[in-house]
Amino acid sequence: MFDIEKFDIKLDTNQMGRNFIYAEEVTSTNEILLNDKDLKQHGTVLLAENQTEGKGRLNRQWLSARDMNLTFSILILEAKLFGKKINILNFAIAVAVAMSIENLFQLRAELKWPNDVMIANKKIAGILLESVSSGNKVERLVIGIGLNVNQTTFQGKFNFEPTSIKREQHQNIEREKLLAEILNNFEELVEISVSKPKFILDEWRSRCRLIGERITVSENDQTRRGIFEDINDEGFLILKSENKLETIHFGDVSIS
Repeated sequence: MFDIEKFDIKLDTNQMGRNFIYAEEVTSTNEILLNDKDLKQHGTVLLAENQTEGKGRLNRQWLSARDMNLTFSILILEAKLFGKKINILNFAIAVAVAMSIENLFQLRAELKWPNDVMIANKKIAGILLESVSSGNKVERLVIGIGLNVNQTTFQGKFNFEPTSIKREQHQNIEREKLLAEILNNFEELVEISVSKPKFILDEWRSRCRLIGERITVSENDQTRRGIFEDINDEGFLILKSENKLETIHFGDVSIS
């Protein structure tokens, strides 16, 4: 059982998580924060022990054992964070998760473009950003995070073997402290992302071991191969192939 009081003691933010909603079961934390217009507080966090329709990129199902992990979403309502800043937020939350794992557990977290957190080439977390727009104007943005914490067995087929902090540390993890650490770091990185987006991108780069490697990028039935040259100022992947550079906006990345 998640101890909200224990979480609140560790939380050191002004906005992120100050409106905190705990649920035993929901369809999808992203879906609720996107569609419930009565939720109007920036930084609202919804944590659910079970999601009946949890998903990752491309509507892939996200499976998480009840009461063992962190599956939560964060509501973003400040207009200064929309537009081109949205992709920077994707990197900011990935860095926040990685930093938190490093700070609390001394594990080396690696980041995989566009939205995965890895340990020893095994997937420990996924991130999904979704938004609601009116015309060309974004009105609500939600950041969904699924982080494997105390689950030790995983069923199904995966592109990358899953792992959890407990599997890497061989001990039970206090989820309340970990969630508070992530939100503390994320709030700080959000502020930095507005004035110094390059800092966020550099922190992400420093944890991405695929830069400089030969990779395959797959999107639907299209496949591209080349060298992962870098990410650009908006966080899109720059692929070098046959002495030309191509900007990749979406896709699954694997080592060629």
